[in-house]
This record gives sequence, C-alpha cells and structure tokens, in this order.
Amino acid sequence: MEVRSLVLKFLKFGVVGASGFVIHGGLLYLLRDVVGINQFLANVIGFVAAASSNYVLNRVWTFRSRETQVGVEYLKFILVSVVGLGINTGSLWLLTRLIPAWSGEGDWRFYILWAVAVGITTLWNFFGNMLFTFKQK
Repeated sequence: MEVRSLVLKFLKFGVVGASGFVIHGGLLYLLRDVVGINQFLANVIGFVAAASSNYVLNRVWTFRSRETQVGVEYLKFILVSVVGLGINTGSLWLLTRLIPAWSGEGDWRFYILWAVAVGITTLWNFFGNMLFTFKQK
C-alpha cells in the first residue's frame, strides 16, 4: 500500500474515531457523572456503543469493504476492539494510578487521562483493523 493511501485511510479512520470518541465520551460522562455508575463499567458501555457505530462507518467509508460475511467481519472488528478496550482500560487504570489527584469522582481532569488512553489505543485499532478485519484479499 502506498503512503498516500495509508495516510488517507488513517485520516478517515480518525474521523470515524472522532465520532466514536463523542459517543464513547458522551456515554462515559452520562453514566459516570450523571447516573453514578463505576467509571470503568461506564467506560466499557461507552466502548460497546462506539465500537458498533465505528464498525459500520469504517466498513462503508474508510475501508470500503465488500466482504459478504458481514457477521464474521463484525466479530473480527469487535475482537480487535476488545483488545483495544483492554489497552484503553489498562492505560486509563495506569494513568489514574500515576496521577491519582486527577482520578477522583467529579474531577474533569479524568477526561484528559481518558483522552490520552484513547490516543494510545487508536494506533492499535487502525493497524489491527487494516491488517486483520478489513484485509484486502
């Protein structure tokens, strides 16, 4: 794959990811700060909603998949995303331990740590999906 094509795919992936970021973050805020659910459980729920939305958008727009076995492809996407969730949650856990003053209930700085964890996870998700989920045959 040429560099230009790779960069374009990564940019599209980033736009789709931004929509997932809003979905994930919105649900995380709603569930954690409004409803009062544990922040790690809220993170998982936000992840599931964002991952499902991202699959559809990446399938249609970023990677233009023609795979006829959509269920298998979706499961591959979810597998890559679950590993990404582990990376994201592990990074978030580690960051909240390294900077405990930013992880308290109602502390908006928690979201800065969450955004850093999302950034770490993005590279895994892009390459995992490009090379596994939406791999060209």
